[in-house]
Amino acid sequence: MRITVDRDLCIGSGNCARIAPEIFDQDDNGLVTLLVTDAGAAFARVRQASAICPVGAVSLLQKESA
Repeated sequence: MRITVDRDLCIGSGNCARIAPEIFDQDDNGLVTLLVTDAGAAFARVRQASAICPVGAVSLLQKESA
């Protein structure tokens, strides 16, 4: 699964960074920063971060096959 974030939607709640700190961080303004784009072994926590984001700024997308 590929992770995307919409920084324009982000309000800096930090839920994603608390749940999956190896995937998400926050910049100096508190907005989400994506550290990697592949959920890998952290899939369950990334899915949880997406589900609890109050504004839906975190998304998981099915990777397209080549």
